[in-house]
Amino acid sequence: MKVEISAIEKSFGSARVLHGVDLTIQEGEFVTFLGPSGCGKTTTLRCIAGLEDPDHGRIQAGERTFVDAEAGRYLPPHKRNVGMVFQSYALWPHMSVKSNVAYPMKRRKVPRAEIKHKVEATLTAVGMKDYADRYPHELSGGQQQRIALARGLVSANGLMLYDEPLSNLDAKLRVAMRVEVQRLHREFGNTSIYVTHDQEEALALSDRVVIMNSGRIDQVGSPKEIHSRPATRFGANFVGFENILDVEDDSRLAGGLRLTNAALKPRKGSAVAFRGKNVELSEGDARAGITGRGVIRDSEFVGEFWKAWLVTAAGASVEVTVPAGTEGFGEDGSEVDFHIRTDDVVVVE
Repeated sequence: MKVEISAIEKSFGSARVLHGVDLTIQEGEFVTFLGPSGCGKTTTLRCIAGLEDPDHGRIQAGERTFVDAEAGRYLPPHKRNVGMVFQSYALWPHMSVKSNVAYPMKRRKVPRAEIKHKVEATLTAVGMKDYADRYPHELSGGQQQRIALARGLVSANGLMLYDEPLSNLDAKLRVAMRVEVQRLHREFGNTSIYVTHDQEEALALSDRVVIMNSGRIDQVGSPKEIHSRPATRFGANFVGFENILDVEDDSRLAGGLRLTNAALKPRKGSAVAFRGKNVELSEGDARAGITGRGVIRDSEFVGEFWKAWLVTAAGASVEVTVPAGTEGFGEDGSEVDFHIRTDDVVVVE
C-alpha cells in the first residue's frame, strides 16, 4: 500500500509539533522515522493511525483517503484497517493469546472460520502457536511482543505501524526481535512505518530512514546515506559524528584546523563533520582533507581502544578513538599531528 503524507501540521494548544510534513512511502517499503524525543515522529505515526487528527494536510493510503483536514474528512481509526504495534504491547490481560489476536477481526465481524484460520497461521508465523491458550501474564516480554506483532499483522490491510515496539526489551532480545520484525515484513509484504530513537535499529531495519527534528523532516535517505553522509549539523550529531566544526574560509576551520583538499568545497557558514574513529595520527598525505596539531587530553582506555581529546593551540577540541597500541599515541600532554581523510569528511549545513 502506497502512503502519501502531504503538508501535515499538528498543534497541541499553542505548541506546534508538526510543521508541514511531506513524505511518500512506496508499497512494500520499510520506512523508519528516527529522532529524539519530542521531534514529532510518534505524532506523525498517530496521525496515520487515526489516533490524532492533524490540523492541516492530507494522508492518502492506497485508494483511501485517511485524512483531508481542509475538507474536514477524518476516517475513523477502526475503518483504516491498519496493523499497529505499541511500545507497551497493549494486550488484554483477561484474554488468552488467541483471543487477543482474534479481537480486531471480531470487531470487524470477520467470519468465525476465517478468524480461526488467520489466528493459527499468524501465531505460527511469529513462533507462538503452542502458546495460544496462555494469558499475557504467563509470557515473557519477548513473547508478549510476538503476540502484539501477531495481532497487528491480522489487522493490517497492507499497512503496518510500529511505535517503538522494542524499547522495553533488553539489548539481546531487541536484536533478536528486530530480525523477526524484518522477516515478518518480507513474509507478509506489508508497507511498514516504524518509529524509533535508536539509530542502530533504524539502520538495521529500513529501506529508507527519515530523520525528524522539531516537527520537520531533516533528511530522508538509505541507511548508508544517513549513516555516512548526513546533510545537516543536527543529522550529523544525531547519527554519531563526534566532531562538527564551523568553516571560517576556503582553507580554515574553527580552532585552527586546515582544509587541505579543495574538493570538499565548503562555504563559509557551513560546517564539516567527521567521526573520532577516522582521525589518524600523522601529518597526512594527498588523501587528507583536514590536518591539525593538538595536545592529548583526558585520555581513557576502554578495552581495545583509547578515547581522548586533541586540543589545538587555537582552542578546538577534536574527539578521537584510536586502537590500543596505535603508533604515535602518547600520554596526556603529548603533542601530535593528525589528519582526516577527505572521504571521511562530510560538509553539512
